[in-house]
Amino acid sequence: MVDWLKQVLGKGWEVTPAGGLTGDAYVANKNDERLFLKRNSSPFLAVLSAEGIVPKLIWTKRLENGDVITAQQWLEGRELKPLEMQHHYVAELLRKIHHSSELLHMLMRLGKKPVTSDESYKGMKYRLSNTNLTTKYKDVRTALVYLEHLLPITRKQKYVVCHGDLNHNNILLTKESNLYLIDWDNAMIADPVTDFGMVMKWYIPKEGWNDWLANYGIAKDEHLIERMYWYLLLDALNYLCWHSERNEPEKVMERLGSIQELNEHVEQIIVN
Repeated sequence: MVDWLKQVLGKGWEVTPAGGLTGDAYVANKNDERLFLKRNSSPFLAVLSAEGIVPKLIWTKRLENGDVITAQQWLEGRELKPLEMQHHYVAELLRKIHHSSELLHMLMRLGKKPVTSDESYKGMKYRLSNTNLTTKYKDVRTALVYLEHLLPITRKQKYVVCHGDLNHNNILLTKESNLYLIDWDNAMIADPVTDFGMVMKWYIPKEGWNDWLANYGIAKDEHLIERMYWYLLLDALNYLCWHSERNEPEKVMERLGSIQELNEHVEQIIVN
C-alpha cells in the first residue's frame, strides 16, 4: 500500500489498484464498506457529485504534502456496451450535463476558459508544423483544407461543459439502473458537438441520428453535421500527431485511415 493510503485509511483496510493510466486510483474494502479512492482529483468532482453525474463523493482529505484524497461511493455495475450508447438515457445524460449552469460556473471558477475552434485550428497547424505529416500524407493536407473551409460555421456557438472523452467505457450503469459518466480528466468548456458528435459517429447508425438528437433535445441541420465532422477531423489529427510523436507507425496508419474516411464524408457534405 502506498504511503498516502496508509495516512488516510488506517488499519484493517484491504486495498487493490483500480487501474487507469495514472496509478493513483484504488478500491478500498473494510467489512461491508467499499470506497473508490483517488489522489488529486479535480475540485470539479464535488459539483459533479452534487449533480448526480458521478458516484457520490463521501469525503475529501488533504495530506501534509498537499495532496488531496477523495473517496467516492463504490457502486456495483458495469460499463455500457457499445450498442447501449444508442439508448435515449445516454442522450438525456448528456443534455443534463450540457445544460448545467452549476457545472459551467464551477469549471470557470477553476480557471477553465472556452476552447474556441479558431484556437484549436491554430494549435493544430502549429503542432503539425513540427512534424513531417503534412508533407508526407495527402489526407492530412486535405483535412487541413477542410478544417479551414468549415471554420466559419464553427464560430459563435454556445459553449458548455463537455466531458471530452465520450466512449462506452466511461459510462457506468449500476444495478439500480442509474447512469454515471466517469473519468473527467479531459473536461473542458466547448461546443457541445464535441461530445455528442463523437457518440453519433462511433455508436449511432446514420438512420438513427435524428431520433438520438431528438432525445438530446435538438434537431439535425446541415451546420450541425458540418461542425460534428470538423471536430472529428480535429480529434483524428490530434491522435495522429500523438502516435507519430511516440513513434507508433501502425497506429499512425490506423489514424490515417480514419482521416481518409472523414475527409470523404466532408467532401460529400460540401458537394451536396
